[in-house]
Amino acid sequence: MNVYILVVDDEPDIEVLFRQQFRRDLRAGRFQMEFALSAPEALRRAAELREPSLILILSDINMPGMSGLDMLPQVRAEYPHVAVIMITAYGDAETHRKAIERGAVGLLTKPIDFTLLRQEIDTRLGQAA
Repeated sequence: MNVYILVVDDEPDIEVLFRQQFRRDLRAGRFQMEFALSAPEALRRAAELREPSLILILSDINMPGMSGLDMLPQVRAEYPHVAVIMITAYGDAETHRKAIERGAVGLLTKPIDFTLLRQEIDTRLGQAA
């Protein structure tokens, strides 16, 4: 089964960074990564991927239009088994609280700790197997 991780960030450079960080995993076919530049685009991509192949959404919080926090309740309602981790440059307690209250399983601050993210992905892959 192909499993997908959906990365949502309005910065196009994020795709290059993630593909570099996870190039071995992607080449080995452990999972596939899809990218969306906005929350509405992410919701469309999630609908195309569907469960159970979509196992994790990594979303920036601050994006123009619909923010990651605004998208979160809709994702939780439509895809309750898909884990969502929010990513922000501002890791303050209030942002963390809002993310968790709206259904995120975690919050990563930029610059992203890819070792920690890899552990989280490994956990999700284990649960999907």
